[in-house]
Amino acid sequence: MGVLSNLEPKEVFAFFEEISQIPRPSHQEEKISKYLQHFAEERGLEHYRDEKYNVIIIKEASEGYEAEAPIILQGHMDMVTEKAADCQKDMTKEGLDLYVDGDWLRAKGTTLGADDGVALAYALALLDSPTLKHPRLEFICTVSEETDMGGAHAVDVSMLKGNRMLNLDSDEEGIALAGCAGGGDADITLPVRRAAVRGEHIRLAATGLTGGHSGMEIGKGRASAALLLARVLTGLREDYAFRLVSLEGGAKYNAITREASAEVVLADSVSTSAFREAVKAEEAVLRREYAATDPSLSLTAAIADSEAAALTEESTKQVLGLMEALPYGVQRMSADIDGLVETSVNLGITKLEADKLTLSYSVRSSIATAFQAVIDKLELVSSCFGATALVHSTYPAWEYVRESAFRDEAAAIYRELFGKELSVQAIHAGLECGILSGKIKDLDAVSIGPDMKDIHTPEERLNIPSTKRVYDFVVKIIEHKSK
Repeated sequence: MGVLSNLEPKEVFAFFEEISQIPRPSHQEEKISKYLQHFAEERGLEHYRDEKYNVIIIKEASEGYEAEAPIILQGHMDMVTEKAADCQKDMTKEGLDLYVDGDWLRAKGTTLGADDGVALAYALALLDSPTLKHPRLEFICTVSEETDMGGAHAVDVSMLKGNRMLNLDSDEEGIALAGCAGGGDADITLPVRRAAVRGEHIRLAATGLTGGHSGMEIGKGRASAALLLARVLTGLREDYAFRLVSLEGGAKYNAITREASAEVVLADSVSTSAFREAVKAEEAVLRREYAATDPSLSLTAAIADSEAAALTEESTKQVLGLMEALPYGVQRMSADIDGLVETSVNLGITKLEADKLTLSYSVRSSIATAFQAVIDKLELVSSCFGATALVHSTYPAWEYVRESAFRDEAAAIYRELFGKELSVQAIHAGLECGILSGKIKDLDAVSIGPDMKDIHTPEERLNIPSTKRVYDFVVKIIEHKSK
C-alpha cells in the first residue's frame, strides 16, 4: 500500500503518489510526459504529444452531456526542485519521499511538487472516473511552466473545441484567480579579472532564510541570501581590505534565494579574528532586521583551506557595486487592487565564475509598460558597470475581465456547495492563462486550487482536507448542466 492510500479523495492521492515517483524538473519532462501518454493509451482516450513533451488528452462527453459546452482542464507537469542543504537526493533521478504531517502532505527534505502535481492528480482522476457525468473534457498539460512557460508558448491547441477553462495552478482555497502578472527573465553578465594575491581565505555563508516563490512571496519582504552577502561585504570593505574569490546562491529564477556563500582573501594587514567578529556583528544586525520574515537567518565566516585566485581590486568593487545598485523586490503596488504587487524583480541565481559574474533575474508586472521600465533600469544600471543584460522567456499578463459567464457559474456552485462567497482576485505570480488566451478564441478562464504553503521551498506542503474540498468543487463544476 502507498503512503497516501488512506487519504481522501483516494483516486486523487493515488495518482499524486504515482507521479511523485517520476522526477520532473523543468526541461526534463520526458518521463512524466510518457507516463501521461501511456495513461491515455491504456484508456483509449484521444491524445496528442508534441516534440516539447506537452500532452493533450481528450475524453468525449458522457451520456446526456453531449450538448454541453466542453471544459478545458489545464496545468503543468514540471516542478521546482529545491532541497534542504543536508538532503542528498538527486531530484533529476529519484522520486520524492512523501509523508503525512497532520492535515498536511509534505516531502522529506525537498519541494513537494504540489505546484502543479495537484493539477495532474485532479485531471487524471477525472479522466479515469467511470462514474463522472461530464461534457467533453480537454486536458492541456504543459512543460517548463516554472522557468520560461515554453510549453504554453509551443503547444498546439487547434484540436480543442472548448473555450471554458479551469486552470488548476492556484494555491489558496476559496479564491478564484481571474488575472495574473506577465513577466520575463534577464541574465546580467559582468566580465571580471583575477590576479594572484596572498592572504587568509575566509568563507562566508548566509543560510536558514525562508525563501519562497518570487511571485507569491516577494511582497512579504523576505531576504535574498545572495544580496545579504553583497550588502555585508560592501559594508565590511570600509574597514577591512579583501578581494572576492567566489560568490554563488540560488538555483531558480523564480525562487527567493535561501542560501548563498562567498569566499574572500584578506589583505595581510587585516586581522582574521577581527574580520570574523565583524561578520558576527553583521549577523546580529540582520537577525534583528529580518526577525519577522527570516527568523532562522544565519551568517557565518570560517577559515577556508583554499588557494583560489581572487578578483582584482577593481573587479571586486564592480561585482559588489553592481549587485547593490540593481533593483530588487517590490517596485510598485497595484493602484487598482488593494494589497496586490504590481511590479517586482527577483535575483534568483548568482554565479561568479573564473571570468564573469552572472546574475539571473525574474521580472513580473501586471502592466506591460511597467515591466519594460524595470527591464530598462536593469539594462541601464548594468551598462554603467560594464555589464550586459539579455532578456528572454517573456510571457504576457492574463488581463482581468469584469464579465465572465464561466466564473459566475463557478461562483454560484461554490456558494451552493459551501454556503459562502468565492473570492475573485488577481495575483502577482505568472499563470499560463495569458498565453493560452492568445491561442483559444474567446477563452473564459478561471484558476482554482487547494491550500498550499511555502511552495518552491523544502517546506512546501499541501493541505489534505482542502484538496478534497476543491476536488469536490471541480467535480460539481464539471457535472453542472446549463439551463
